[in-house]
Amino acid sequence: MSEAVVRCGWAEGSDLERDYHDREWGVPSFDDGHLFELISLEGAQAGLSWSTILKKRAGYRRAFAGFDAAKVARFTPARIDRLVADPAIVRHRGKIESVVGNAARVLEVTREFGSFSAYVWSFTGGRPVVNRWPRMGKIPSETPLSKALSRDLRARGFRFVGPTTCYAFLQAVGVVDDHLAGCFRAAATAQR
Repeated sequence: MSEAVVRCGWAEGSDLERDYHDREWGVPSFDDGHLFELISLEGAQAGLSWSTILKKRAGYRRAFAGFDAAKVARFTPARIDRLVADPAIVRHRGKIESVVGNAARVLEVTREFGSFSAYVWSFTGGRPVVNRWPRMGKIPSETPLSKALSRDLRARGFRFVGPTTCYAFLQAVGVVDDHLAGCFRAAATAQR
C-alpha cells in the first residue's frame, strides 16, 4: 500500500489544481512572459476562484497572444470589444483593459530594469522568501512585501494589482514559497 501524497489543501479541488500545484506553483520563475501571464491571471481572479481561472487559462493564452507583452500592448479598442464577448475568458471589461494597459507597463519596466523578472525579483534581492506555515489558516492574504510591490506597481500605472493579488502572484511565481510544512513540494523546493 502506498502512502497518499500530502499537498497544500487549496490544491485538492481538482486534477487541474493538483497539476498546477505539483508542477508550477511556488517554482521560481524568471521568464518575463510567464510573469506577465501570472500577474494577469491573478488580476483576473479577483473575486473569483482560482479553479475558474485555471479552467480558462488556455483561453487567456489564446486571447492575449501567448502573453507577449509587446503584442498585447498594441491591442485596439475593437479587439478589446471582441474579448469582452469571448466566453473563453472572464468577460470583465476592466480586467481585460487592465491586461492591455499592464502590458505597456511591463514594457516600460523592462526598459528600466532590463527585464520584468529583474524588477519583480528586486523586491527580495533575487532570492525566494521561504515560509513553512503549519496549516492553510496561518498563510496571510497579504504581507509587507506584497504591499510594497502593489504600491510600486500602482505608482507605475498597473491595475488590478492590490496587495492580496500581489501576494498570490508572488506565491505563484516562487518569489514567495508558501508550500505548507507537510506538503510534499516543501521538501523539493527546499533543495534549490
